[in-house]
Amino acid sequence: MRLDDLPESGNIEDRRGEGGGFGGIPGGRGGLGIGTIVVLGLIGWALGIDPRLLIGGAELVSGGDSRIETQSPARDRTTGTPRDETGVFVSRILGSTEVEWKDIFAKDGKTYRAPTLVMFSGATDARCGPARSAMGPFYCPLDQKVYLDTSFFREIQTRFRGCDGRSCQFAQAYVIAHEVGHHVQNLLGILPRVQQQQQAANGKAQANRLQVQVELQADCFAGVWANHSQQKWNLLEPGDIEAALRTAAAIGDDTLQKEAQGYAVPDSFTHGTSAQRQRWFNSGFKGGTVESCNTFGASQL
Repeated sequence: MRLDDLPESGNIEDRRGEGGGFGGIPGGRGGLGIGTIVVLGLIGWALGIDPRLLIGGAELVSGGDSRIETQSPARDRTTGTPRDETGVFVSRILGSTEVEWKDIFAKDGKTYRAPTLVMFSGATDARCGPARSAMGPFYCPLDQKVYLDTSFFREIQTRFRGCDGRSCQFAQAYVIAHEVGHHVQNLLGILPRVQQQQQAANGKAQANRLQVQVELQADCFAGVWANHSQQKWNLLEPGDIEAALRTAAAIGDDTLQKEAQGYAVPDSFTHGTSAQRQRWFNSGFKGGTVESCNTFGASQL
């Protein structure tokens, strides 16, 4: 992945030196039950973390648990651009999403308001509740921030085996672009509409299917970002797209559930199968438009 020409973002809160204020990774809730919510990384899912804490999952994106929404708000921090290697990488990926989504929104007569990305180590606070590294990267719609413990980048290579060598950079960029995709959904009003539909859903399985559509669209929006960034900066190198697709496949609900418990429970899926995640990333990468990412159907985008 060619990074040198990408713009750097100053919309980063670097909390990595603060340490975790919420104790260790929480214990399980009695095993991996049906309806467990998965975040992109699924680390939290595999460890049995309370699904209501997984902001990428149905409960929090939909605002489905008001108890979590009323937890103590995050205190204000300053934003800037970290100067270490990882921080510069994250700032350039975030900066490229800002440029591309600003252009895409402008062409449709809309204004793009960039999110803040919070880099942390171990644990930190968020408007949606405590953030822990075991939850994986997530987007909190209440404060419009993306939360990322960059140790997750190592998990992509070691746990999920989605990449190796330089190709890991693009797989890592895909993770950030996916979470920014949730911010795009929030700005477009998609997340509030999904919340209303989930509240009216006939049971957990139907609510989960709506969440799958949310997550697949975020995958597709990551593909849209890759399409536009390639045109503007020629950032892709051989193997980059393949690494992103392998990562998408490695974190599909079916793959992770079979790995964790030996079988998959489709009604509990919240992020989509490996094949679906690959398909929708490709749809965004090939189509390059918001319209190419309509995972909900013609009347609901």
